[in-house]
Amino acid sequence: MGKSERLVAGQSLSIETGKLAQQANGAVVVRYGDTVVLVTVCAAEEPEREKERDFIPLTVDYEEKLYAAGKIPGSFIRREGRPSEEATLTSRLIDRCLRPLLSKEFNHEIQVIATVLSADKENEPDTCAIIGASAALALSDIPFSGPISGVHVGFI
Repeated sequence: MGKSERLVAGQSLSIETGKLAQQANGAVVVRYGDTVVLVTVCAAEEPEREKERDFIPLTVDYEEKLYAAGKIPGSFIRREGRPSEEATLTSRLIDRCLRPLLSKEFNHEIQVIATVLSADKENEPDTCAIIGASAALALSDIPFSGPISGVHVGFI
């Protein structure tokens, strides 16, 4: 179990591993303020051999759960529903950052899943998801030429 903590823009950014998702190839919990994101990385044990591919079989899912913002659906059917447009765009953002840094010779299917466990109104969880995806891949046995990072830039 390991934990690394740094001060970023006056708030603590911590990356913790070893507690959750121990069967994944790599898993980290990223905390920034009160925002918490669990990022897991899994690769198939057997490579895809049926045909030659000219792309990396990478799937990125960014999941915003309603409970992360303290909302629970009030209807009888308590399902999350489909991902929001922002969640889909965040998945694409993470995918496009990671894809060029993965080895083309590694022909195993790779899944990166970022689950928002808690979100505050100050710190965006997508930044934590990008940092967590990079850290989880770096900790895994998947060939990765990273790391990467993400920040939000704003004009005040």
